[in-house]
Amino acid sequence: MNDQPPKSVAAASPPPGAKRIRKPSAVRRLSAAEEMEVLIRARYPIIYVQTWEEERVELCLRKIAEQREKQLFVWTVTQGVVKSGAEPQRSNVRSGNTTDPIAALDAVIEQVQPAIYLFKDFHCFTEDNRCNLTVIRRLRDVAYHLRDTYKSVVITSPLMRIAPELAKDITVVEFGLPGVEDFNTLLDRIIDDVQGNPQVRVDLPPDGRERLLDAARGLTLKEAENVFAKTLVLDGKLDADDVSVVFSEKQQIIKKSGLLEYYETQERFAHVGGLDNLKAWLAKRSIAFTNRAARFGLPAPRGALLLGVQGCGKSLCAKAVAGLWKLPLLRFDIGRMFAGLVGSSEENIRRAIQTAESVAPAILWVDEIDKALAGSAGSASSDGGTASRVFGTLLTWLSEKTAPVFVIATANDISHLPAELLRKGRLDEIFFVDLPTESERLDILRIHFARRGRDPKDFDLDVLARLSEGFSGAEIEEAIVSALFDAFSQQTELNTEHVRQSLVETVPLSRTMNEELNRLRGWAHGRARPASGKLAETAEVTRRKIEL
Repeated sequence: MNDQPPKSVAAASPPPGAKRIRKPSAVRRLSAAEEMEVLIRARYPIIYVQTWEEERVELCLRKIAEQREKQLFVWTVTQGVVKSGAEPQRSNVRSGNTTDPIAALDAVIEQVQPAIYLFKDFHCFTEDNRCNLTVIRRLRDVAYHLRDTYKSVVITSPLMRIAPELAKDITVVEFGLPGVEDFNTLLDRIIDDVQGNPQVRVDLPPDGRERLLDAARGLTLKEAENVFAKTLVLDGKLDADDVSVVFSEKQQIIKKSGLLEYYETQERFAHVGGLDNLKAWLAKRSIAFTNRAARFGLPAPRGALLLGVQGCGKSLCAKAVAGLWKLPLLRFDIGRMFAGLVGSSEENIRRAIQTAESVAPAILWVDEIDKALAGSAGSASSDGGTASRVFGTLLTWLSEKTAPVFVIATANDISHLPAELLRKGRLDEIFFVDLPTESERLDILRIHFARRGRDPKDFDLDVLARLSEGFSGAEIEEAIVSALFDAFSQQTELNTEHVRQSLVETVPLSRTMNEELNRLRGWAHGRARPASGKLAETAEVTRRKIEL
C-alpha cells in the first residue's frame, strides 16, 4: 500500500516563482474573492460556491491563477475540461470524453502542473442520489489526492446540493451579489462604450448616479448590464429617472419567486389626509439608504408597525412611502407561506425573505399581521407548531437582518399581536392611527373630491367635515362614492346635499364598535406613538358622571 505523506508545513509554501500576497487583516471581513484565494493557498481541496454569477467567479479565479502562476481549467457538461478563455469550437474537439464527470475528475488527478479547476453546474452530481454514488466516491478520492498538490477544485452552482458523504471534504463559500463599487465600474464601462454617440445622452450628476446605483443593488452584474442597456434603448438616455426601469427588472425577480407580490402603486403622500407625525417620521428617513447616510453613521431603518382603526390609512401609507422613498414595494402575504407538505411552510418563508433581501433596498409590506399571527401561540395542538415556527423565523429575521429591507406591518387588533413582535429592536416605532380629526377630515374631503374630478371649492367642506365626525377615511370616501351614484341616477351634478345625505345615512364603525375602539385607544395611550398631532374622539364617548 502506497500511503501518501501527511500534509506538512513545508507543503504549504508557495510553488517556485509564485508571488506572496500579504495576509489581510483579521479584523476586516474577507471578500468572497479573498476568501477563495486564502482557501486555495491553504490547500482546501474542494470549494463549493453557490451563485448565479459563474462569470464573476471565473474572473476572480483567473486573477488568482495569474497571481499564483497556475493554470485555470473550466469544466461544463457540454464542453468537458477546457482551458479558461479557449474558443469553444476548438476546445470541443480537445475535450474528448471529459464531458463525463468521472473522466473529468480523472483528468484532475492526472494533471501534474499547479492548476485550478472550475466545475460549473456540478450540483447535479453532488446531491444525495443513488445515481451519483460513483461520482461522489471519485470526488472523495480527488479530495484525498489534492491534499499534497498545488491543485484545487472549485464547484459553482446556483443551488446548494451536497451529499452527506461530501460534508467533510467540501468547503462552502458565500459569493454575494455585486456591491455598489461593482455597479460603478460597470456603469463607467457602459458610459465609455456609448461615449461620442450623438443618439445617446448621459446625464448623471453625483446624486443621480448614486440613486441609480442604489436601485441596482440586488441584481447580478449581468442583470444590471441588461437593464442599463434597456434604458438606453427605451429613451436614448441614461439618467436618474431610469430608476423605474431598474425596478421593472427587480419585478421580474419577484414574479419568478411566486411568494411575494410586487405592488406597483401610484399613491403619494399628497393622497393621505392627516397623519402628520407619521409623515414627518417617514420623511426624515427618506435618505437613510444612501451612502451619505451610512458615512454619517446612520443605520438603515428597520421598520414600523401601524396599529389602529380600520380604514384610517394604514395600508395607504405603506403604498405612499414606496413613492416617497422611490423603492420597490413588496407585499408579503403570510397566508401564502403555508403549504401542505411538512417543512414547506418554513422553507417558503425563508425563500420569501431571501427574495426580499435579493432586491434590497426595498419595502416589505405585511398587511394585517395580527390576523396572520393570530394562531401562532396555540399552534402546537392545531397544526403541529407550523405557525409558531413560521412566526419564529420571521421574528429572528426582524432582529438579525442586515439587508436594507424596511418592514411596514399593519394591524387592527392588538390582542392578537404577540409581545415578541412589539419590543424595540425588531421594529423602530409603533404608530397608533386614530380616526381623523376635523381638520384631517377637511383634507380627506378635498383629496377625494379632487381625485374624482370635482373642485372642492364647489362644496361646503366645513358642514361635511362636522357631519362626518367619527368617520374613518375609508367611510368618507365611500360616502362620496355613494353620493356620486345618487347624483348619476338623478342625472344631476354632484353637490353638497348629495354627500350630506349619504353621510347621514351611514352608521360609522366607531359607533357600532365604540367599546372596542375605546379599548384600543386605552392600550395605545403611552404604548404607541400617535400618527396624528392629537387623538380624535368618537361621536359617542363614555364620560364619567359627577354630581356637584
